[in-house]
Amino acid sequence: MKVPRSLQIWRLGIVNYSDALKLQEKLVSDRKIHKISDTLLSLQHPPTYTLGKRRTDHNLLISEAELKKLGAELHYTQRGGDITFHGPHQAILYPIISLRDIGLGARNYVEKLESTMIEIASLYGVKACPGQKGETGIWVGDRKIGAIGVRIQYGITSHGLAFNIDPDLNYFKHIVPCGIADKDVTSLRRETGIPLPAEDVIHEQLVSCFARQFGYDSLIWKDNVSILSDN
Repeated sequence: MKVPRSLQIWRLGIVNYSDALKLQEKLVSDRKIHKISDTLLSLQHPPTYTLGKRRTDHNLLISEAELKKLGAELHYTQRGGDITFHGPHQAILYPIISLRDIGLGARNYVEKLESTMIEIASLYGVKACPGQKGETGIWVGDRKIGAIGVRIQYGITSHGLAFNIDPDLNYFKHIVPCGIADKDVTSLRRETGIPLPAEDVIHEQLVSCFARQFGYDSLIWKDNVSILSDN
């Protein structure tokens, strides 16, 4: 008999990147010792550029001084992947889940994250697909609509995916997105050209797509969670 699996979803709104990083580190430790069950953070960030553990600084095309003038932050992380941008009107999911408990390897995990974003795009009539070899994330033709960068410690995941609903795409002009110089970045709004529902609706749809891809039976929604909480 299949054991029912539940997923806690923390709806956090707009969260500073540093605070989100500290929260993920704490939750990974808590998940490792089974203090918490599988948890999914649903949030947005203020304008933020992040680099993965490969430290590909050459793909940042402006100085840090210019970056600050844009009102953006720069953060170095231990996730996989290259440089990317996070900002308002982008749906971000950070899964803190045990791959061992659900019997997934790293490659299968990334493929399910890809499928999650392909599914949300298809709800709006947008045909997206994984990139070609060496091209991470999800693409609409040669335009990237969703990014993936993950970290796995002790079989527990952190970081995750970012799906472009309607961010200011000008921010991407200051980087070589994910280290791929000859491709563009797009958004759900740009691809559909039609009014979209409220962003919290799209965030919930993205969470539901994630839950279906990973086989969770029940979702436990938690709003207004303090990121300093001991939960």
